Amino acid sequence: QVQLVESGGGLAQAGGSLTLSCAASESIFGVHYMGWFRQAPGNQRELVASITSGGTTQYADSVKGRFTISGDIPKNTVYLQMNSLKSEDTAVYYCNVYSWRAGRDYWGQGTQVTVSS
Repeated sequence: QVQLVESGGGLAQAGGSLTLSCAASESIFGVHYMGWFRQAPGNQRELVASITSGGTTQYADSVKGRFTISGDIPKNTVYLQMNSLKSEDTAVYYCNVYSWRAGRDYWGQGTQVTVSS
């Protein structure tokens, strides 16, 4: 069964940086989109950033100018560079991949990001 493996979470100070990585344990074909979501305690899961196979990126307003998503869609890898971190960025971050061929999306197990002020 395909798994998305995330890494790079941890503790950072406000104003600091972290980089999240996500890779599939085996090839996922027909990927159109890869993205990062996050969920803070008591909140709904929200889209942070996404990138399509055509290179189009999208960001939540709260992270524009601070976070950058990049990736290699054919290799099923995606990264999230997070700069100028704020305490409100504290959440569990999830990698998400949608495959039109499989007709489904895949989720990582989540990685905790904690920003101390």
